[in-house]
Amino acid sequence: MCYYKAIQKEILEMITLVANDQGNRTTPSYVAFTDTEYLIGDAAKNRGAMNPLNTNILRIINEPTAAAIAYGLDKKDEAEKNVLIFDLGGGTFDVSILTIEEGIFEVKSTSGDTHLGGEDFDNRLVTHFLKEFKRKHKMNLSNNARALRRLKTACERAK
Repeated sequence: MCYYKAIQKEILEMITLVANDQGNRTTPSYVAFTDTEYLIGDAAKNRGAMNPLNTNILRIINEPTAAAIAYGLDKKDEAEKNVLIFDLGGGTFDVSILTIEEGIFEVKSTSGDTHLGGEDFDNRLVTHFLKEFKRKHKMNLSNNARALRRLKTACERAK
């Protein structure tokens, strides 16, 4: 068995998939763990209010919130503001609207396109410059692996 399969098997043995109210396997927004059980959804959300002294609240933030913090939006002022975050990754394009007030980030809405990302821009640039090179020099470089690799690297750097 290859190392990848062995690691995958160990990870799958360690995780538990949680079903939501409709029976779908999802990652819930709120999860709470006690000595005897785990709570999901509103029950977990309300746990902190019911037992604030013995509750350790941990938060996981999404990518747009992390980008906003990295940009320094958490330190600018205390007034409430709405922020639009664009996250153009290698393979996806995500947009989120956040409200920031007194250092608290609340995601109002998020959407994305899994078929648009930096790699798509790279490919379009490569295609464009292949056509330009062919038009100017009457040579087709699309079958030259070395030239394609160099062109792609140049397009990535230019972007």
